[in-house]
Amino acid sequence: MSTTDLHVHNPVEDLLRQDRIPTIWCPGCGIGTSVNSFAHALLKQNIDLNKTAIVSGIGCSGRVSGYMNLDSFHTTHGRAIPFATGLKLANPELNVIVYSGDGDLAAIGGNHLIHAARRNMDILVVCINNMIYAMTGGQAAATTPSSSVSTTTPYGSYEPELNLVQLVDAAGACFVARWTAYHVMQLERTLEKALKKKGFRFIEVLSPCPTYYQRKNNMGDALQAMLDYKKRSKIQHGCPTWETALTPGGPIIVGEFVDREREDYLTRMRRQLGPHYSEFPPQLEEHVSEGCSKEC
Repeated sequence: MSTTDLHVHNPVEDLLRQDRIPTIWCPGCGIGTSVNSFAHALLKQNIDLNKTAIVSGIGCSGRVSGYMNLDSFHTTHGRAIPFATGLKLANPELNVIVYSGDGDLAAIGGNHLIHAARRNMDILVVCINNMIYAMTGGQAAATTPSSSVSTTTPYGSYEPELNLVQLVDAAGACFVARWTAYHVMQLERTLEKALKKKGFRFIEVLSPCPTYYQRKNNMGDALQAMLDYKKRSKIQHGCPTWETALTPGGPIIVGEFVDREREDYLTRMRRQLGPHYSEFPPQLEEHVSEGCSKEC
């Protein structure tokens, strides 16, 4: 057998739609790295992938749902969380994961993020924070550090930025963590833990955007961003989230900050409604090849 006949199968390939590869992401972007951690975490779970759905909004990270070989929903800008909420309420057996960016989740969809955490909706949210609206041309976002240059802030942003982990912690999320694209193995382990937990879980992943954020702010290329993450990151599990604010040049506090038990939305609703609550009828079995139910 010649070396050209050798085929090495990467198990992650089974979770990706190969006909969509290569991705649209720029060289050095950290989204693909996070997806690799996510795929490995999924493979280690004893969960039914046929009952696992992924939902994204608009933006570079919003393309993740299209690349994953799961039931995928690419929704409108800022509406990934309400769409995921509807999925979970209509079919509580589903494992629902939202995978989107900071502009989509925390700015345009910020209100949904707060209330899903408050309700403790049983969904996992993975937020890729590249600190800018990348796909739409590099505009300032709610997470853009103050004084940063962007398309819409050529003289530097003068708005204070949101600390996402503090925001969702204050709103009531039961699991909150932050890593960077440099922390591949740590992110995978945290994703494994979050996938097993019930309630609203939020993982922020800091990712370089070499095309817009890095370049406009003279921060070097993606390799420089990784070196910066390595140098500035401090792992502090259990750190109070009000001490995790990101400041230019300051330490990047990463780790698992919140892991609390709270009654999730559906459990609370069932308990309070008692005999007045009725489950949804069983979901119709689908034809895998056709993607529709037998009744279609």
